[in-house]
Amino acid sequence: MSTVVQPCARCGARWAVQATPMLWCPRCRGVLLSPAPIDAPAKQRNYRWVARRPDQRYRRSAPSERNGPPVETPRYTEIPRWGLLDPPAAPAAAAPRPLAAFTDRVGVLLLATAIAFAVACLAELGRYGILLRNRTRLIDPLLLTVSDYLLYLSALLGLGLGLASAVAMLGWLIDARRDAYARSGRADARSVRSLALGCLVPVVNLVWPGTYLTELVSAPDRPADPRVLRAIRIWWAAWVFGGIVAVAALLWRFPDSLQAKADGVLFTAFTDVVAVAVTVLTLWLLRMIEGRDLFGHARTAHRWVIAVDPHAPIIEPVHPGGSASSEVRPDSVNSTGRDVAVAGIAEDQPVGEDASDREHEEVMAK
Repeated sequence: MSTVVQPCARCGARWAVQATPMLWCPRCRGVLLSPAPIDAPAKQRNYRWVARRPDQRYRRSAPSERNGPPVETPRYTEIPRWGLLDPPAAPAAAAPRPLAAFTDRVGVLLLATAIAFAVACLAELGRYGILLRNRTRLIDPLLLTVSDYLLYLSALLGLGLGLASAVAMLGWLIDARRDAYARSGRADARSVRSLALGCLVPVVNLVWPGTYLTELVSAPDRPADPRVLRAIRIWWAAWVFGGIVAVAALLWRFPDSLQAKADGVLFTAFTDVVAVAVTVLTLWLLRMIEGRDLFGHARTAHRWVIAVDPHAPIIEPVHPGGSASSEVRPDSVNSTGRDVAVAGIAEDQPVGEDASDREHEEVMAK
Protein backbone atom coordinates (compact mmCIF):
# COMPACT_ATOMS: atom_id res chain seq x y z
CA MET A 1 0.00 0.00 0.00
CA SER A 2 1.29 3.45 -0.90
CA THR A 3 2.35 5.69 1.92
CA VAL A 4 1.78 8.85 -0.18
CA VAL A 5 -1.72 10.22 0.03
CA GLN A 6 -3.73 13.17 -1.31
CA PRO A 7 -6.18 14.68 1.19
CA CYS A 8 -9.46 16.21 -0.09
CA ALA A 9 -9.92 19.87 0.69
CA ARG A 10 -13.72 19.45 0.93
CA CYS A 11 -14.47 16.15 2.78
CA GLY A 12 -11.02 15.45 4.27
CA ALA A 13 -10.69 11.93 2.83
CA ARG A 14 -7.23 10.69 2.03
CA TRP A 15 -6.58 8.91 -1.23
CA ALA A 16 -3.49 6.84 -1.85
CA VAL A 17 -1.44 7.85 -4.85
CA GLN A 18 -1.02 4.84 -7.14
CA ALA A 19 0.62 6.04 -10.36
CA THR A 20 -0.15 9.68 -11.07
CA PRO A 21 -1.73 12.19 -8.71
CA MET A 22 -5.43 12.91 -9.11
CA LEU A 23 -7.08 16.32 -9.29
CA TRP A 24 -10.62 15.69 -8.01
CA CYS A 25 -11.91 13.70 -5.09
CA PRO A 26 -13.85 10.56 -6.23
CA ARG A 27 -16.29 10.95 -3.34
CA CYS A 28 -17.29 14.64 -3.29
CA ARG A 29 -15.56 15.98 -6.37
CA GLY A 30 -13.56 18.33 -4.22
CA VAL A 31 -10.04 19.51 -4.95
CA LEU A 32 -7.27 17.08 -3.93
CA LEU A 33 -4.23 18.64 -2.31
CA SER A 34 -0.64 17.93 -3.21
CA PRO A 35 0.66 14.38 -2.55
CA ALA A 36 2.57 13.93 0.69
CA PRO A 37 3.51 11.09 3.04
CA ILE A 38 0.95 10.13 5.65
CA ASP A 39 3.13 11.05 8.59
CA ALA A 40 4.92 14.00 6.90
CA PRO A 41 5.50 16.98 9.22
CA ALA A 42 3.87 20.34 8.47
CA LYS A 43 7.13 21.78 7.11
CA GLN A 44 7.16 19.24 4.25
CA ARG A 45 3.56 19.92 3.21
CA ASN A 46 2.21 22.84 1.20
CA TYR A 47 -1.06 22.81 3.14
CA ARG A 48 -2.15 22.79 6.78
CA TRP A 49 -5.05 21.27 8.69
CA VAL A 50 -7.71 23.52 10.19
CA ALA A 51 -9.95 22.20 12.97
CA ARG A 52 -13.66 22.94 12.45
CA ARG A 53 -16.81 21.83 14.13
CA PRO A 54 -18.71 19.10 12.31
CA ASP A 55 -21.86 21.21 11.93
CA GLN A 56 -20.12 24.47 11.11
CA ARG A 57 -21.14 24.36 7.45
CA TYR A 58 -24.83 24.06 8.28
CA ARG A 59 -25.01 26.45 11.17
CA ARG A 60 -26.58 29.83 10.77
CA SER A 61 -25.88 32.80 12.90
CA ALA A 62 -28.77 33.54 15.24
CA PRO A 63 -30.50 36.83 14.62
CA SER A 64 -29.31 39.53 16.93
CA GLU A 65 -31.90 41.01 19.19
CA ARG A 66 -32.52 44.72 18.79
CA ASN A 67 -32.54 46.85 21.84
CA GLY A 68 -35.09 49.62 21.89
CA PRO A 69 -37.92 50.56 19.56
CA PRO A 70 -37.51 50.23 15.79
CA VAL A 71 -35.93 53.18 14.11
CA GLU A 72 -36.88 54.82 10.85
CA THR A 73 -35.17 53.73 7.67
CA PRO A 74 -32.15 55.97 7.06
CA ARG A 75 -32.46 58.26 4.10
CA TYR A 76 -30.78 61.35 2.69
CA THR A 77 -32.48 64.70 2.90
CA GLU A 78 -30.37 65.98 0.00
CA ILE A 79 -28.08 64.62 -2.68
CA PRO A 80 -24.96 63.30 -0.94
CA ARG A 81 -21.82 65.22 -1.81
CA TRP A 82 -19.35 62.47 -1.04
CA GLY A 83 -18.20 59.66 -3.25
CA LEU A 84 -16.07 59.29 -6.36
CA LEU A 85 -15.80 62.38 -8.49
CA ASP A 86 -16.05 61.98 -12.27
CA PRO A 87 -15.62 65.49 -13.63
CA PRO A 88 -15.97 65.95 -17.41
CA ALA A 89 -12.79 66.08 -19.41
CA ALA A 90 -11.42 69.56 -19.70
CA PRO A 91 -11.52 70.93 -23.25
CA ALA A 92 -8.25 71.05 -25.09
CA ALA A 93 -6.46 74.30 -24.63
CA ALA A 94 -6.84 76.51 -27.67
CA ALA A 95 -3.72 77.50 -29.50
CA PRO A 96 -2.49 80.95 -28.47
CA ARG A 97 -3.58 83.64 -30.89
CA PRO A 98 -1.12 86.47 -31.21
CA LEU A 99 -2.66 89.92 -31.62
CA ALA A 100 -6.14 88.53 -30.86
CA ALA A 101 -7.35 91.90 -29.53
CA PHE A 102 -6.70 93.49 -32.92
CA THR A 103 -7.65 90.48 -35.05
CA ASP A 104 -11.18 90.24 -33.64
CA ARG A 105 -11.81 93.87 -34.69
CA VAL A 106 -10.12 93.86 -38.08
CA GLY A 107 -13.29 94.78 -39.99
CA VAL A 108 -14.12 97.67 -37.68
CA LEU A 109 -10.55 98.99 -37.81
CA LEU A 110 -10.44 98.91 -41.60
CA LEU A 111 -13.77 100.72 -41.85
CA ALA A 112 -12.66 103.34 -39.31
CA THR A 113 -9.39 103.82 -41.22
CA ALA A 114 -11.26 104.44 -44.47
CA ILE A 115 -13.50 107.00 -42.77
CA ALA A 116 -10.50 108.76 -41.16
CA PHE A 117 -8.68 109.09 -44.49
CA ALA A 118 -11.89 110.32 -46.15
CA VAL A 119 -12.17 113.05 -43.50
CA ALA A 120 -8.49 113.90 -44.04
CA CYS A 121 -9.14 114.23 -47.78
CA LEU A 122 -12.04 116.61 -47.14
CA ALA A 123 -9.82 118.63 -44.78
CA GLU A 124 -7.13 118.92 -47.45
CA LEU A 125 -9.66 120.05 -50.04
CA GLY A 126 -10.99 122.60 -47.56
CA ARG A 127 -7.48 123.89 -46.98
CA TYR A 128 -6.96 124.22 -50.74
CA GLY A 129 -10.19 126.22 -51.01
CA ILE A 130 -8.93 128.52 -48.25
CA LEU A 131 -5.68 129.02 -50.18
CA LEU A 132 -7.61 129.97 -53.31
CA ARG A 133 -9.72 132.48 -51.43
CA ASN A 134 -6.68 133.88 -49.65
CA ARG A 135 -5.30 135.15 -52.96
CA THR A 136 -7.75 138.06 -52.97
CA ARG A 137 -9.17 138.24 -49.43
CA LEU A 138 -8.02 137.80 -45.88
CA ILE A 139 -9.09 134.66 -44.00
CA ASP A 140 -10.56 134.69 -40.53
CA PRO A 141 -7.96 133.37 -38.03
CA LEU A 142 -10.62 131.18 -36.38
CA LEU A 143 -11.26 129.44 -39.70
CA LEU A 144 -7.54 128.86 -40.14
CA THR A 145 -7.28 127.41 -36.64
CA VAL A 146 -10.18 125.03 -37.25
CA SER A 147 -8.65 123.98 -40.56
CA ASP A 148 -5.24 123.37 -38.97
CA TYR A 149 -6.65 121.25 -36.16
CA LEU A 150 -8.85 119.31 -38.56
CA LEU A 151 -5.88 118.59 -40.81
CA TYR A 152 -3.57 117.48 -38.03
CA LEU A 153 -6.13 115.41 -36.12
CA SER A 154 -7.46 113.65 -39.20
CA ALA A 155 -3.94 112.90 -40.43
CA LEU A 156 -2.82 111.53 -37.05
CA LEU A 157 -6.03 109.57 -36.61
CA GLY A 158 -5.68 108.08 -40.09
CA LEU A 159 -2.06 107.08 -39.49
CA GLY A 160 -2.86 105.57 -36.08
CA LEU A 161 -5.84 103.61 -37.35
CA GLY A 162 -3.83 102.54 -40.39
CA LEU A 163 -1.11 101.12 -38.16
CA ALA A 164 -3.72 99.34 -35.99
CA SER A 165 -5.35 97.94 -39.12
CA ALA A 166 -1.98 96.66 -40.34
CA VAL A 167 -1.43 94.86 -37.02
CA ALA A 168 -4.97 93.45 -37.16
CA MET A 169 -4.42 92.22 -40.71
CA LEU A 170 -1.17 90.58 -39.60
CA GLY A 171 -3.01 88.69 -36.83
CA TRP A 172 -5.74 87.69 -39.26
CA LEU A 173 -3.15 86.43 -41.74
CA ILE A 174 -1.43 84.34 -39.06
CA ASP A 175 -4.72 82.74 -37.96
CA ALA A 176 -5.91 82.12 -41.52
CA ARG A 177 -2.65 80.49 -42.57
CA ARG A 178 -2.58 78.35 -39.43
CA ASP A 179 -6.13 77.10 -40.02
CA ALA A 180 -5.52 76.46 -43.72
CA TYR A 181 -2.41 74.39 -43.10
CA ALA A 182 -3.98 72.59 -40.13
CA ARG A 183 -6.82 71.34 -42.36
CA SER A 184 -4.23 69.70 -44.61
CA GLY A 185 -2.43 68.14 -41.63
CA ARG A 186 0.65 70.31 -41.88
CA ALA A 187 2.18 73.23 -40.04
CA ASP A 188 2.84 76.64 -41.51
CA ALA A 189 6.39 76.71 -42.83
CA ARG A 190 6.69 80.45 -42.14
CA SER A 191 7.13 81.57 -38.56
CA VAL A 192 5.22 84.38 -36.93
CA ARG A 193 8.35 86.50 -36.86
CA SER A 194 8.91 86.20 -40.60
CA LEU A 195 5.27 87.07 -41.27
CA ALA A 196 5.51 90.12 -39.01
CA LEU A 197 8.73 91.34 -40.60
CA GLY A 198 7.40 90.85 -44.10
CA CYS A 199 4.16 92.75 -43.37
CA LEU A 200 5.29 95.60 -41.12
CA VAL A 201 8.77 96.61 -42.30
CA PRO A 202 8.49 99.51 -44.80
CA VAL A 203 9.45 98.85 -48.44
CA VAL A 204 9.65 95.13 -47.65
CA ASN A 205 5.91 95.08 -46.99
CA LEU A 206 5.27 96.04 -50.60
CA VAL A 207 6.39 92.58 -51.77
CA TRP A 208 5.74 89.91 -49.16
CA PRO A 209 2.05 90.41 -48.21
CA GLY A 210 0.93 89.42 -51.70
CA THR A 211 3.11 86.31 -51.53
CA TYR A 212 1.69 85.33 -48.14
CA LEU A 213 -1.89 85.76 -49.37
CA THR A 214 -1.22 83.73 -52.51
CA GLU A 215 0.19 80.91 -50.40
CA LEU A 216 -2.90 81.11 -48.18
CA VAL A 217 -5.45 80.63 -50.96
CA SER A 218 -3.27 77.98 -52.68
CA ALA A 219 -3.33 75.59 -49.70
CA PRO A 220 -3.02 71.87 -50.58
CA ASP A 221 -6.44 70.94 -49.16
CA ARG A 222 -8.40 72.92 -51.72
CA PRO A 223 -7.84 74.30 -55.23
CA ALA A 224 -7.25 78.00 -55.56
CA ASP A 225 -10.28 80.06 -56.57
CA PRO A 226 -9.45 82.09 -59.72
CA ARG A 227 -11.59 84.98 -58.50
CA VAL A 228 -9.70 85.16 -55.22
CA LEU A 229 -6.35 85.03 -57.03
CA ARG A 230 -7.50 87.85 -59.31
CA ALA A 231 -8.61 89.87 -56.27
CA ILE A 232 -5.20 89.34 -54.64
CA ARG A 233 -3.44 90.63 -57.76
CA ILE A 234 -5.70 93.69 -57.90
CA TRP A 235 -5.12 94.42 -54.22
CA TRP A 236 -1.37 93.85 -54.58
CA ALA A 237 -1.13 96.34 -57.47
CA ALA A 238 -3.20 98.90 -55.52
CA TRP A 239 -1.05 98.33 -52.42
CA VAL A 240 2.19 98.97 -54.32
CA PHE A 241 0.68 102.00 -56.05
CA GLY A 242 -0.45 103.38 -52.69
CA GLY A 243 3.06 102.98 -51.28
CA ILE A 244 4.56 104.83 -54.23
CA VAL A 245 2.02 107.64 -53.90
CA ALA A 246 2.72 107.94 -50.15
CA VAL A 247 6.47 108.27 -50.78
CA ALA A 248 5.82 110.88 -53.49
CA ALA A 249 3.60 112.86 -51.08
CA LEU A 250 6.41 112.94 -48.53
CA LEU A 251 8.94 114.11 -51.12
CA TRP A 252 6.57 116.85 -52.26
CA ARG A 253 7.00 118.57 -48.90
CA PHE A 254 10.61 119.58 -49.58
CA PRO A 255 10.10 122.40 -52.17
CA ASP A 256 9.63 125.85 -50.56
CA SER A 257 7.71 127.67 -53.29
CA LEU A 258 4.11 128.68 -52.69
CA GLN A 259 2.89 126.93 -55.82
CA ALA A 260 4.63 123.68 -54.82
CA LYS A 261 3.02 123.86 -51.39
CA ALA A 262 -0.41 124.49 -52.91
CA ASP A 263 0.09 121.58 -55.27
CA GLY A 264 1.23 119.50 -52.29
CA VAL A 265 -2.14 120.08 -50.64
CA LEU A 266 -3.93 118.70 -53.69
CA PHE A 267 -1.51 115.79 -53.95
CA THR A 268 -2.03 114.99 -50.27
CA ALA A 269 -5.78 114.91 -50.88
CA PHE A 270 -5.17 112.53 -53.77
CA THR A 271 -3.02 110.39 -51.45
CA ASP A 272 -5.88 110.22 -48.96
CA VAL A 273 -8.23 109.08 -51.74
CA VAL A 274 -5.78 106.32 -52.67
CA ALA A 275 -5.55 105.33 -48.99
CA VAL A 276 -9.34 105.05 -48.80
CA ALA A 277 -9.40 102.90 -51.94
CA VAL A 278 -6.64 100.61 -50.67
CA THR A 279 -8.39 100.22 -47.31
CA VAL A 280 -11.69 99.31 -48.94
CA LEU A 281 -9.90 96.87 -51.26
CA THR A 282 -8.23 95.29 -48.23
CA LEU A 283 -11.58 94.78 -46.54
CA TRP A 284 -13.04 93.39 -49.76
CA LEU A 285 -10.14 90.94 -50.15
CA LEU A 286 -10.42 89.79 -46.54
CA ARG A 287 -14.15 89.14 -46.90
CA MET A 288 -13.68 87.35 -50.23
CA ILE A 289 -11.09 84.97 -48.77
CA GLU A 290 -13.54 84.23 -45.94
CA GLY A 291 -16.31 83.50 -48.44
CA ARG A 292 -18.31 86.68 -47.82
CA ASP A 293 -19.09 89.85 -49.72
CA LEU A 294 -17.98 93.39 -48.90
CA PHE A 295 -20.85 93.88 -46.44
CA GLY A 296 -20.10 90.66 -44.55
CA HIS A 297 -22.92 88.53 -45.96
CA ALA A 298 -22.25 84.96 -47.06
CA ARG A 299 -21.83 84.63 -50.79
CA THR A 300 -24.27 82.37 -52.63
CA ALA A 301 -23.15 80.35 -55.62
CA HIS A 302 -24.84 81.22 -58.91
CA ARG A 303 -25.30 78.35 -61.33
CA TRP A 304 -25.93 79.28 -64.94
CA VAL A 305 -28.10 76.92 -67.00
CA ILE A 306 -28.17 77.03 -70.79
CA ALA A 307 -31.68 77.92 -71.95
CA VAL A 308 -32.70 76.19 -75.22
CA ASP A 309 -35.55 77.67 -77.28
CA PRO A 310 -38.30 75.28 -78.38
CA HIS A 311 -37.68 73.68 -81.76
CA ALA A 312 -39.57 75.49 -84.50
CA PRO A 313 -38.91 74.33 -88.07
CA ILE A 314 -38.14 77.13 -90.49
CA ILE A 315 -39.56 75.23 -93.49
CA GLU A 316 -42.78 73.30 -93.03
CA PRO A 317 -42.16 69.63 -93.85
CA VAL A 318 -44.05 67.98 -96.70
CA HIS A 319 -46.79 65.68 -95.40
CA PRO A 320 -47.68 62.75 -97.71
CA GLY A 321 -51.26 62.58 -98.92
CA GLY A 322 -53.42 62.65 -102.05
CA SER A 323 -55.16 65.92 -101.21
CA ALA A 324 -51.92 67.77 -100.70
CA SER A 325 -50.47 66.60 -103.99
CA SER A 326 -53.53 67.51 -106.02
CA GLU A 327 -54.10 70.90 -104.35
CA VAL A 328 -52.92 73.86 -106.37
CA ARG A 329 -52.28 77.12 -104.52
CA PRO A 330 -53.23 80.38 -106.24
CA ASP A 331 -49.75 81.83 -105.87
CA SER A 332 -48.20 78.81 -107.54
CA VAL A 333 -49.96 79.47 -110.83
CA ASN A 334 -47.69 81.61 -112.94
CA SER A 335 -46.47 81.79 -116.42
CA THR A 336 -43.91 79.03 -115.98
CA GLY A 337 -46.02 76.67 -113.88
CA ARG A 338 -49.23 76.88 -115.87
CA ASP A 339 -48.42 73.86 -118.01
CA VAL A 340 -47.53 71.85 -114.92
CA ALA A 341 -50.92 72.61 -113.35
CA VAL A 342 -52.73 71.70 -116.56
CA ALA A 343 -50.80 68.44 -116.79
CA GLY A 344 -51.73 67.58 -113.22
CA ILE A 345 -55.40 68.17 -113.86
CA ALA A 346 -55.24 66.09 -117.01
CA GLU A 347 -53.64 63.19 -115.18
CA ASP A 348 -56.36 63.20 -112.51
CA GLN A 349 -59.09 62.52 -115.11
CA PRO A 350 -60.14 58.93 -115.76
CA VAL A 351 -59.08 57.24 -118.99
CA GLY A 352 -62.62 56.63 -120.23
CA GLU A 353 -63.64 60.29 -120.65
CA ASP A 354 -63.76 61.78 -124.13
CA ALA A 355 -61.40 64.40 -125.45
CA SER A 356 -64.01 67.15 -125.49
CA ASP A 357 -64.46 67.07 -121.74
CA ARG A 358 -60.71 67.12 -121.20
CA GLU A 359 -60.34 70.05 -123.58
CA HIS A 360 -63.13 71.92 -121.77
CA GLU A 361 -61.47 71.43 -118.36
CA GLU A 362 -58.14 72.47 -119.83
CA VAL A 363 -59.64 75.72 -121.07
CA MET A 364 -61.27 76.34 -117.67
CA ALA A 365 -57.95 75.72 -115.92
CA LYS A 366 -56.20 78.24 -118.15
